[in-house]
Parts: sequence; C-alpha cells; structure tokens
Amino acid sequence: MGEQEADQVTSEETQGEQASAQPENGTAQAEADTAQAAATPSEPAAAAPAPAPADAAPADATPEPAPKKTRAPKKSTAKKTRTVELTLTVTGTAEGEWQAELMHAGKRVVQGLPVPAAAVSKAAAELHQDISEAIEEVLSAAREQHEAKLAELEAEVERVRKALLELEG
Repeated sequence: MGEQEADQVTSEETQGEQASAQPENGTAQAEADTAQAAATPSEPAAAAPAPAPADAAPADATPEPAPKKTRAPKKSTAKKTRTVELTLTVTGTAEGEWQAELMHAGKRVVQGLPVPAAAVSKAAAELHQDISEAIEEVLSAAREQHEAKLAELEAEVERVRKALLELEG
C-alpha cells in the first residue's frame, strides 16, 4: 500500500468514527466532512508549494490602503503658555500731569509714579492708533490750556515790568 492509500484509509476510518459519534444531523455531518477534507491533504506534503510570506508582495501589485480608523481629533501638542496679568493704569490731569500705577495679580506694585506727557504719547503711539488718537486729544487739550496760561502769565509779567519801570523812573 502506498502512502496516499494509507492516508485515504485512515481518513475513511476517522470519518466512520465521527459519523457514529455524532447524531444523524445532515448539517453536523456536512460540517464534519468539510473539516475533515480541509485537514486531509489530497497530495503528499512534499509536493505542495510553501506559502509565500505575507510581507513579500509582488512588485507590480499595488498595496491596498489600510482601513481608516475613526479617532477623536488630536489634541494640540503646543506648549501651554502661562499668562501673567499686569494692569498698567495711566492717569492724567487737565494740566498735563501724568501718573502711572501698576498692579500684578491684584497686588499694587507701583502707585503714583510721575510720567512725562511725551512718554505717555510715545507709548500710546506704539500700542495702537485708536489709543494714540484718544490720548493725543487729551494731550492737545492740555497743551491748549498750558498755552492759555502761558499767555496769561506773560501778560502778567509785562504789567509787572511796566509797574517796575514807573517806580524807577
């Protein structure tokens, strides 16, 4: 008896044993026959070609795209910046005197620091045009007031000089 015939006889004996052990259900018998047929090689194992490795794909075959997984949107990996709250308050009077006050996290750091009007104007111009325009309006009003006061004082000085010349002369 050849090797093929021995396998076939062993296969038939196994099928007979399985058939007697299982109830006579057509579906169960068909499943058993299918499982047995898959387990029994029809040719000797030496003649069967070895399966190719899964990662060795032919060069002309295009790889299939991997199925897309649905994920939640990625969170930003950007470094979270720590914010610092500083409040700078600049107050001015109609006479053109300016003061600064600085608060850090609700705590007063500087209070009543005198600031020149030119520095206020320059800082406002650096920040934003709208801020600059608003501060320039206040500064213009202060300039006009100072010019009016200067004219008044110059007139006073002129009267005092005339009075002094009359006394000397």
